[in-house]
Amino acid sequence: MSDSKDYKDLADTFKAWSEDVEAKLGKRPERKPEFVNTSGIRVKRLYTPLDRADHDYISEIGLPSQYPFTRGVQPTMYRGRYWTMRQYAGFASAEESNKRYRFLLDQGQTGLSVAFDLPTQIGYDSDHEMAIGEVGKVGVAIDSLADMEILFDQIPLDKVSTSMTINSPAAVLLAMYIAVAEKQGASAEQLRGTIQNDILKEYSSRGTYIFPPQPSMRIITDILSYCSENVPQWNSISISGYHIREAGSTAVQEVAFTLANGIAYVDAAIKAGLEVDKFGPRLSFFFNSHLDFFEEAAKFRAARRLWATIMKERFGAKNPKSLMVRFHTQTAGCSLTAQQPQNNIVRVAFQALSAVLGGTQSLHTNSWDEALCLPSQEAVQIALRTQQLIAFETGAADTVDPLAGSYYVEALTDEIYERAMKYIEKIDELGGAVSAIEQGFVQREIQDSAYTYQREIEKNERTVVGLNKFQIEEKKPSDLLRVDPAVRISQIENLQMVRAQRDGARVEQLLAELKQVAQTSENLMPAIVGAVKAYATLGEICDVLRSVFGEYVQVNTLGR
Repeated sequence: MSDSKDYKDLADTFKAWSEDVEAKLGKRPERKPEFVNTSGIRVKRLYTPLDRADHDYISEIGLPSQYPFTRGVQPTMYRGRYWTMRQYAGFASAEESNKRYRFLLDQGQTGLSVAFDLPTQIGYDSDHEMAIGEVGKVGVAIDSLADMEILFDQIPLDKVSTSMTINSPAAVLLAMYIAVAEKQGASAEQLRGTIQNDILKEYSSRGTYIFPPQPSMRIITDILSYCSENVPQWNSISISGYHIREAGSTAVQEVAFTLANGIAYVDAAIKAGLEVDKFGPRLSFFFNSHLDFFEEAAKFRAARRLWATIMKERFGAKNPKSLMVRFHTQTAGCSLTAQQPQNNIVRVAFQALSAVLGGTQSLHTNSWDEALCLPSQEAVQIALRTQQLIAFETGAADTVDPLAGSYYVEALTDEIYERAMKYIEKIDELGGAVSAIEQGFVQREIQDSAYTYQREIEKNERTVVGLNKFQIEEKKPSDLLRVDPAVRISQIENLQMVRAQRDGARVEQLLAELKQVAQTSENLMPAIVGAVKAYATLGEICDVLRSVFGEYVQVNTLGR
């Protein structure tokens, strides 16, 4: 639109068209009295240039690789190279998981993503009583450096980037990864990858925390500092909205709560004496790609613009890389159905495409059978092929930000940005993300959204194909992948062997030194790396930290 006369002409034409449509609705009513997306944003019948009449292209949309990065963080995006195809995998033992990783790499996967079992995620060795029934179930069991050596056997860590979904014990797993790389002949400076290391969303959404918030934040800032000096290509935190969305949040809440957590981490690092432009470029993010196709693509664009604004205006970051949201995406596990599970292949394809159109840097596509069991090798291959089909056959990666300029997508991007910013302002009023979580605000908001979404399904106001509509009679599934309980027995045997063969006195000395460091303000990472190299176990290291920091006990914060 060139001038105000053009807008007035369009406004008059649009008004006449709308009145004509309304007059005809009695004969041909619309499907629903009101259309809203998952965030409660009303979806208009039609979008036109009038929806952006008061907006500025350069300051709000701009060009790829330029502030505010709405259109992407790279100037040519996937025309240069495709996103990293990083399938999340890991189960049972390190040996079995290593086979799965090598299979995926042979099939064209371009990065690794490690799933750890629950005992590992909460800092227990496989022989601990808390590990009974859980060893190797939802990920691979890692007790010591010996397991990590097997996990990455014949996988060159100086050539492959690795993401590790680990939070409370992130420092320990990173130390193990560094030690394995050194044994392979690779230096820490060569390593590329990410540890999730995002504890705040554990308190609000996921639950695999160990320590209280303050010492947990101290561990995170120690990792940020250590990596900026010693592992410069490593993403030292992946601020995760994925689990917030899986817990039931809306798209707007996913953006708002994720970035609010990011603000808390940046604040903590600056208070610890770090310069924002020293660690800012290595911050990364992890988002969910859910079912509402256009809302998801707009969400990613809004998140980039919002974080760039926050880092520039709130923290004074000057390095363009500090302003960028570089993010991994995983398709929505909570959207998978056990009913007619092969429908999940189609769901995942659309979710993956919205992530690509939204400009993701790496992507995991869920397997169709994950609502039933751990994914089979065949299902994993289909999930990877889904990404490859999008990349090589659809043309979606041939131009940068192809949805830009869509009146609908731009209006959605603006609306998500504004609503997320209002949430962040509310969280600021409550004292920041940590305080908002401690007061139960974030949990209540997620809980309310999850309840609303579920009620819509139960009342048939929201259709889930195969679940509440288009049902069929189905046979009970068979031949599902299950983890043999004997995995725990062999894992304990291996653990006992490690303890028998290591230098026990040296381990005790290094654990005592770690305890002393934990009682000071020194960086914990060098002491953890030293203990790991001596084959101190994950549980032993976490127990030392428990003895100093204590354990976090979730209190009921959901009362009104």
